[in-house]
Amino acid sequence: MLKSFKYLKPYFWQCLLIVLGVALQVYTALELPALSSDIMNKGVAESNMSFIFQTGLLMLGVTALGSLGSIVSSYFSARVSSCVAMDMRKDIFAKVMSLSFADVEKFSTASLITRTTSDIWTVQRTLIMSLTMMVRVPFMAIGAIIQAFRTAPNMTWIIAGSVAILFIQAAILISLAIPKFKVYQKILDKLNSITRENLTGIKVIRALNKQKYEENKFERSNEKLKTTDIYISKVMAFQQPVVNLVFNLSAVLILYVGVSSLRTDMSYLGRMLAFAQYSAQVLMSFLFLTFLFVMIPRGNVSSKRISEVLETKSQITFKDQMTETPSEAPSVEFKHVTFSYDKKSEAIIEDISFVAKAGQTTAFIGSTGSGKSTLINLVPRFFDATEGEVLINDLNIKEYTENALMDKIGYVPQKGYLFTGTVRSNILYGVENLKKSELDARMRHAAKIAQAEEFVTKLKDQYDAPISQGGTNISGGQRQRLAIARALAKQPEILIFDDAFSALDMKTDKKLREDLKSEIQDTVVLIVAQRISTIKEAEQIIVLDQGKMVGKGTHLELLKKCKVYQEIAKSQFSEEEFADEMRQAKEGK
Repeated sequence: MLKSFKYLKPYFWQCLLIVLGVALQVYTALELPALSSDIMNKGVAESNMSFIFQTGLLMLGVTALGSLGSIVSSYFSARVSSCVAMDMRKDIFAKVMSLSFADVEKFSTASLITRTTSDIWTVQRTLIMSLTMMVRVPFMAIGAIIQAFRTAPNMTWIIAGSVAILFIQAAILISLAIPKFKVYQKILDKLNSITRENLTGIKVIRALNKQKYEENKFERSNEKLKTTDIYISKVMAFQQPVVNLVFNLSAVLILYVGVSSLRTDMSYLGRMLAFAQYSAQVLMSFLFLTFLFVMIPRGNVSSKRISEVLETKSQITFKDQMTETPSEAPSVEFKHVTFSYDKKSEAIIEDISFVAKAGQTTAFIGSTGSGKSTLINLVPRFFDATEGEVLINDLNIKEYTENALMDKIGYVPQKGYLFTGTVRSNILYGVENLKKSELDARMRHAAKIAQAEEFVTKLKDQYDAPISQGGTNISGGQRQRLAIARALAKQPEILIFDDAFSALDMKTDKKLREDLKSEIQDTVVLIVAQRISTIKEAEQIIVLDQGKMVGKGTHLELLKKCKVYQEIAKSQFSEEEFADEMRQAKEGK
């Protein structure tokens, strides 16, 4: 929790106003019992109406001053805690955006959402209490004890006994409740994960009629959360009865001792009433302290979860400044590259070497799980090679700054993802620093090449037509075409298509590749594909099998010499088509 307090530094002066406001509250609260004692002893006992009136007005002034302090401290504590929560959310979001895919998977998406929302809210609530109570409680308790001792030293044992009982109760509550706070947050992560998974895969769940199964899975986690919550609530429920018992017993003891003293000294009445108020202030201070003892550990659990994210060092780090200059000719080169997700697991790809040049298409094909997507994900440094090196424009990618590297790459994933906005905002998502007329021209040109122009112009608002989150209001093929247009609009040196043509029909696929051919004279094109028809015209095809490169060449060269490629072709072509392809390969056509 202490790490969260560093966020208070920019709000030092506002925190100082909180302290001053709380100090004013404490001062006025300690003054009022003494004034009420004077009214009883000097006003009521002596029938001095003038003194009662004057002291009463003074009490009203003191109360107004205390109210002002309360308003100041409450306002600025709420403001500061809200600002701190905003800063935390900003930092954790920025951190998540900088983490590698492996780091994100380590936490899980659902857990990161919980840490950004629920955990920060818990820290915010703890800060609101801490900013006021951590100042108020010690000053109020110490001041009230001193005043109580001055007023009626023979009754201070009542306060000591009451405080001891409250401390014992707090220790028991903390020991029982705190371990459950950690469990509660973990179950909440799990529940969020199940909810997110169900909302994402709702079509599949309904299609397979698995609603009941998913409801039962959700119910099990929900039941665990409820059980944990009830346990915490039961433990905390013991606090109020014990507090009420302590308050009432202390009041009875004060009256008993006070009335006994009144037999010999009637002036003791004012002191007894003042002592009763001081006693209440002491007990209330320690009651708030028990609240803090419960809230701070809970806030500490959330603060640690937030710190885990903020202190995570990304497995992939970029240079702040480039020290070497890459060549001007675009190229991608793999030199004996091997990759595994960790040192203990098997290599996903092993000893891969090739050069992809500008104006040429380099394609990757292989069975599912052969490492095609993993291989091209090394180019934008979604992961780093375990062995060997990847070069862009004859310079190791680890020598690039993040902006310099990403500016060279246009990436289309297997599943084209679109953002909430319009067709225009999605196509131009990676394009900056151009005039409006240039942006419009580039957008339309990219849409035309990606075969998106036809369906976009049929939309009601055309390029200003709304796109919902994930592009769920258009078809899968349309989403994929807009994702391709987005990559093309960037006009990068390297275009990566990670099985991006699979959602397109054969006619659209062919037309797109034909139009793309004239646009890539100065561009390196890397394509992962399942269909041979998509990559048949590629200048270089790399065949992968179980992470190893088993073939490299053109379509006809591979048909002639690569057995794995022959098997893939045989599975995709009819017998007549395959025979014709093999004949052409043998003839070298």
